[in-house]
Amino acid sequence: MYECSIKISEKYDYLSEKFKAGYKWLAETDIKALADGAYPIMGDDVIANVQSYTTEPSDKRKFEAHDKYFDIQYVAEGCEYFGVCHREGLKLSESHPEKDLYFFEEPEVSGMILLGAGDLIVVEPEEAHKPRCSVGEPVKVKKVVVKVKI
Repeated sequence: MYECSIKISEKYDYLSEKFKAGYKWLAETDIKALADGAYPIMGDDVIANVQSYTTEPSDKRKFEAHDKYFDIQYVAEGCEYFGVCHREGLKLSESHPEKDLYFFEEPEVSGMILLGAGDLIVVEPEEAHKPRCSVGEPVKVKKVVVKVKI
């Protein structure tokens, strides 16, 4: 799945060499066998971050965004709701520029996408996202967040 505003639909090449390297790594890697941690794919330009966690109720999660990287978020095991909304107009609540991580107050309007095992979503810097949200009861999830440098 890929979703964006028409204003930026031609701004990025979602099939550039860096994105293709990330998609290929996801398709060819036995993610379930990997330990949590960072795995370089193309130096600092494309990095896979393997994560294991338990989902939480949506009201315990925050919307976040990044300035320097896209996220390709891929669920290897489990399922979660993934909140999405446009970043423009959101009120910043926390800023960690050294980590390229910005948190926002809950918007009045947002959407949720169900991600199950084998699903991925590409999130550009113009979008905020709220990962790790429970679908009913909390469940264990193994996920890879591929960071693709702009």
